[in-house]
Amino acid sequence: MKAPAQQFEYITGTVDVALPEGELMRQLEREEPLRVKLGVDPTAPDVTLGWAVVFDLLRRFQEMGHTAVLILGDFTAQVGDPSGTNATRKRLSSDEIDAYVDSCLPTIRTLLLDENLEIRRNSEWLAPMDMADVLELTAQVTVSRLMDREDFSTRWKKNEPISLIEFMYPILQGTDSVAIRADVEIGGTDQLLNLLMGRDLQERAGQAPQSVLTVPLLVGVDGVHKMSQSLGNYISVNASPEDMFGKTMSIPDELLPQWFRLAAGATPDETANVVSSLADGSAHPGETKRDLARRIVERYHGPESGGEAERAFDRLFKEKLAPDDIPTAPLPADEEVWLPRALADAGLVASNSEGRRLIKHGAVKIDGERVTEELLPRSVLLGATVQVGKRRFVKFVNG
Repeated sequence: MKAPAQQFEYITGTVDVALPEGELMRQLEREEPLRVKLGVDPTAPDVTLGWAVVFDLLRRFQEMGHTAVLILGDFTAQVGDPSGTNATRKRLSSDEIDAYVDSCLPTIRTLLLDENLEIRRNSEWLAPMDMADVLELTAQVTVSRLMDREDFSTRWKKNEPISLIEFMYPILQGTDSVAIRADVEIGGTDQLLNLLMGRDLQERAGQAPQSVLTVPLLVGVDGVHKMSQSLGNYISVNASPEDMFGKTMSIPDELLPQWFRLAAGATPDETANVVSSLADGSAHPGETKRDLARRIVERYHGPESGGEAERAFDRLFKEKLAPDDIPTAPLPADEEVWLPRALADAGLVASNSEGRRLIKHGAVKIDGERVTEELLPRSVLLGATVQVGKRRFVKFVNG
């Protein structure tokens, strides 16, 4: 292991809050491997650049010799995390959650090291609880403590409903920390109060309370909301180099420092240099954004991939040409084809609903012409080049 001060500097490069103050440094000075908890609820099918920020923090702990404990919230996902919401979340079924786990877990594994890794499901300890266990658990937490959360208090003041199951979420997440005896818990900024609940419950269980670290939420490509699959403002870590580069080029200039720091893995000094160069005019935002896009692409696709993606981007946008290697996809044999499903099956959109939304907003073209209908004759699509947005193409062929 490196010296505690070196570990601290390396690990906390993207951390915005560390509580209690000085506690992580004290833990590192003991020179013993720490158990570092990250809980994730599998509620979407993909892993985004925003989600990867916290996995990157977990990996840095692994690289310093500490144990990463990844908790798949297959039980808590059925409850629904109320953090940052203004309404009760839709509850997911166990089948939906299992499908999301199957979809996401292979990608998550590529972002972490195989060594120093434990993967657990919180249904191991939460599902067997009976009513007596639940009452014992809830007796440890006051309603006033839960109402410290801004999202709850805001909804209460607006006379908006808050279900009892939402009150249970932070208590169950805190129970995870007790179950795996976490030394450290990490998460996004919106998870801070959930993470602090873990400290409370550990202390009541006679354990040393965990320290808590949070990372900022990466703002999505729309420049307004946090990156979210449900909002469609995200970039998948599995996106093609061309798609990853092109979407990064679409972000607002004001996001450049945050994206360098969080999405591209730039050091604090490199990020500070970006800020100062943009401020004094020695760097042009467009060229800086190209540098950012190359870095992100190469982070997930390896050396040289950034330059290749940039050349493809220039071909498409400067020369106004479609790519040479348009992928093909089989077309259903039906006489009429529901376009949203065909787009989803071809991998151009994440879901039927995203396909419908893009068609509605005029973002889908067939042989260069905008299409607004969802149900089309098969003859219109067979052999046609379909474009979604600015960078996604497919040619439909016989299956």
